[in-house]
Amino acid sequence: MSDRIIRSLFDGRLKAWATSRVPPLPIAYEDVAFTPPADGSPYLSSFLLPANTTSDDLEGKHTAYRGVYQVSVVTNAGEGRGGASLIADELAALFPNNLAMAKASFTVYTRSPMSTAPAQQGDTTTVLPLTFAYRADTTT
Repeated sequence: MSDRIIRSLFDGRLKAWATSRVPPLPIAYEDVAFTPPADGSPYLSSFLLPANTTSDDLEGKHTAYRGVYQVSVVTNAGEGRGGASLIADELAALFPNNLAMAKASFTVYTRSPMSTAPAQQGDTTTVLPLTFAYRADTTT
C-alpha cells in the first residue's frame, strides 16, 4: 500500500535531518516502542494521517493519496516556546511546500506549507504539533 511508501519517505527525511543535528533529536515513531530522553531534552513524534484515497477519473485508473503528515516537538513544560519554535522553523525548511519525494516510480508532494497548531501543555511536557498536507497520484 502506498501509505507505507509515503511514511517511509517522510520519516526517512525526518530521521536523516534529526540525526545530523547537534545534538541529535530522538524521534518517536508511530507504534514503535520509545523511551523519552532521561535528561528531559526535546524529542520529536511523527504521525502519518491519511485521508480517504480517491480517484479522479471515470476509468478508475487514477488513484490519489492525500493526507497530513504531523511532526510534534516535545519539550519540558514551563521552559517557554523558544526552543520548540526554533525546531519548528527548521522543520518548515526541511519540508517546504511542493517538495517532491520519490521512491521508484511513486512520487509524493508536500501540498501546503508547514503549519503550527496550538501547543498542548501537560504536567511535564509541552507538545507543539506541526503539520503539512501531502498528495500522491498514480495511474495504472
